[in-house]
Amino acid sequence: MEDDIKRDLGEQPIAKIMALHGLKAADFVEVSTEQLTYKMISRAVKGRRLTPNAQHKVLAALNKAANKNYTLKDIFNY
Repeated sequence: MEDDIKRDLGEQPIAKIMALHGLKAADFVEVSTEQLTYKMISRAVKGRRLTPNAQHKVLAALNKAANKNYTLKDIFNY
């Protein structure tokens, strides 16, 4: 039985933003005040669908690491 929800959505805009700022997954984990894992970052970049809670953790870490104010629409295209 196939899921109606597409789970692999391809590389996300967050990958380009990370490259623009020279950020790696370790930078996100280091600055995060929440439980954020390397696997969450990897899944976010590759386009694996994240829960809204995980999306917000990634967003908060990105904004802190890059010292910017990105939104979910800036980093995910789903």
